[in-house]
Amino acid sequence: MDVIAAYAAVMGIARDFGMEQVPFTSATGRVLREPVLSDRDFPPYDRVAMDGIAINFEAYAKGQTVFGVEDMQAAGMPRKQLGSMADCLEVMTGAILPELTDTVIQYEHLEVSEHDGFRRFTIKAGVAQGQHIHRQGTDAAAGQVLIAAGTRISAAETGVLAAVGKTMVSVSRLPKVAIITTGDELVPVSETPDIHQVRTSNSYTLAAALQTELGIHASYYHVNDDLTAIQQLLRSLSDHDVLICTGAVSAGKYDYLPQVLEEMGMQQVFHKVQQRPGKPFLFGYFENGPVIFALPGNPVSGFMCCYRYVIPWLKASLQITAAPEPYAVLGTDVHFKPPLTYFMPVRLHPVASGQLIALPPPYHGSGDLAALLQADGFVELPSEKEIFEKGSSYPVWRFRS
Repeated sequence: MDVIAAYAAVMGIARDFGMEQVPFTSATGRVLREPVLSDRDFPPYDRVAMDGIAINFEAYAKGQTVFGVEDMQAAGMPRKQLGSMADCLEVMTGAILPELTDTVIQYEHLEVSEHDGFRRFTIKAGVAQGQHIHRQGTDAAAGQVLIAAGTRISAAETGVLAAVGKTMVSVSRLPKVAIITTGDELVPVSETPDIHQVRTSNSYTLAAALQTELGIHASYYHVNDDLTAIQQLLRSLSDHDVLICTGAVSAGKYDYLPQVLEEMGMQQVFHKVQQRPGKPFLFGYFENGPVIFALPGNPVSGFMCCYRYVIPWLKASLQITAAPEPYAVLGTDVHFKPPLTYFMPVRLHPVASGQLIALPPPYHGSGDLAALLQADGFVELPSEKEIFEKGSSYPVWRFRS
């Protein structure tokens, strides 16, 4: 199966994990499942936008430039009224515009004088009627949708939730995810491996990706290359929404995972994708159980499959309104001969034109986890070409901002 077909197959069985109500202060990073409406006009009144004085423009239009001060209108004060068209009220930014005034002049354009305890302001610059007033409802009308369902809540959305008094919000429930590593060669991070062993890292890499991108906290499990042990572990995790496995999925003598999943009744969607890295990738689901992403054990393979398939699938299942993937321009010629889609790690360099220039760092294949330290993402180079010219553009899947 090619990459496009595999991606379509994965996205075709997105699942809804349900909804829950959470306090808006705990909703950052979660996915909104209801539209948020303005509970009143924004701003809710004609709002003073500059510190200065408020006048009735008609007096100025008749030639008056000196105005006596009647009172002060500060933010938070009930609305006051101008008593005489020949006077003004001092006003502060954020205050409601006083009645019978329609124009605000900032202090910088005024000259102040005082006589017998009575303050006057002389206008020193031209005045336009209605200036420096943030009119009621110009940002949003009462009942208008401010935040659409499917939006991931950030600091900006949190501020709006507070402004409209939305103390509890409906969000997508986060899935219960288990990450399973397989292999006799893996030892815990805290141990010193023998010459034939390595510390387990894939589970932590994938879990960090899920937490960073979606706020999902996954649980970790490890199982050796033992048929019975794999069966027992998978059965014990049947209450999970998603199982992400790494290793034991290719064609080796100890790659038991496909066999075990088949015997357990998993509906296999595909096994093997025409891509590098990550060709042995297996995907399937249980009708009334978890969805299975069985990724290759090589660290870069699993990492790229996670960003190319797992995270987009989770976003769709959480009902996030997805943005299109960006494109990057190759900064050098690339040669890749096998008839496979190539996920090539790249460092991205923004330039003044707005483009992203993609340059590959030193890379030694799907086992080279350290190469990801020098990359921001990977470009997807199609299988039907062998030579990819400098200046040509391709989709880029970012894993670093």
